[in-house]
Amino acid sequence: MRKAQSDWLRGSNPSGPSKRELRFSSYKSRLIQAEMKNKVFPIIISLIFSLITPFSISAQERLRMATTTSVQDSGLLDNLLPPFEQKFNVKVDVIAVGTGKALKLAENGDVDIVFVHDPESEEKFVQDGFGINRQEVMFNDFVIIGPRNNPADIRGHDAASAFRKIAEKKCFFVSRGDESGTHKKEKQLWKKANIDPQGEWYLEAGQGMGATLLIASEKRAYCLADRATYNAYINKVELIILSFSDLNLINRYSVIAVNPKRNPHLNYNHALALIKWLISPQAQKIIAMFKKDGKILFHPAVYTGD
Repeated sequence: MRKAQSDWLRGSNPSGPSKRELRFSSYKSRLIQAEMKNKVFPIIISLIFSLITPFSISAQERLRMATTTSVQDSGLLDNLLPPFEQKFNVKVDVIAVGTGKALKLAENGDVDIVFVHDPESEEKFVQDGFGINRQEVMFNDFVIIGPRNNPADIRGHDAASAFRKIAEKKCFFVSRGDESGTHKKEKQLWKKANIDPQGEWYLEAGQGMGATLLIASEKRAYCLADRATYNAYINKVELIILSFSDLNLINRYSVIAVNPKRNPHLNYNHALALIKWLISPQAQKIIAMFKKDGKILFHPAVYTGD
């Protein structure tokens, strides 16, 4: 018996296993199977989830948008973008720079979409093949602001005449000097006034609109600003609007998708979705209703009201 048990344990029982031995072998097999199941099952489940998760729980996509400091400083995007992000499960990463820098980022393929305000540069950007599907979204106006004592006496004058009087009296003028849409508009107005601004009275900030307003206020200087940013900073500066209501001061904002044929890596689908959203009735109404201190900052280009 001991020899038979010893042979069986060694797997060499010539007479074959007994019923007891078969039962024990079956029990042992079930134990091994159960142990293997406990070890393998979690691995299989983990593997299945690793394969399913990328498709069932997709990560939030990113959309890179270059826009102007005037749009960013106004606070409009805080109301305009969240509904779009929620609807399309995408996060819009905003880069606020001047229009010139925004278009340069787009040319290099560093952003997917631009939201800018220099029609002349925008048209060239599209004609050169860098942008497609340009749509006007909204507009407001530029204003010429200055100190309350108004030493150049420009109140009520059109933009070109106001610039000419400022230059003649050499009153301080602070320019953005950053090739932004506002800076380009300013240069157009100087050209219209037949003035080449230079000298100690003409200061170039090289900053965004908000920072430029603060510098102008400190210097008690004149400045060209978009109305939205001025209204957003009205309680931070000691400057007032002195010249406006000039057709040359209309300020139009457009959105343009960056051409995916030049940069296949771009998120063109969401760029196109954002363009459609910005000119949709819902987004246009948000623009129409957006105010700061009771003042309307932008007018929708498409929405005309209920």
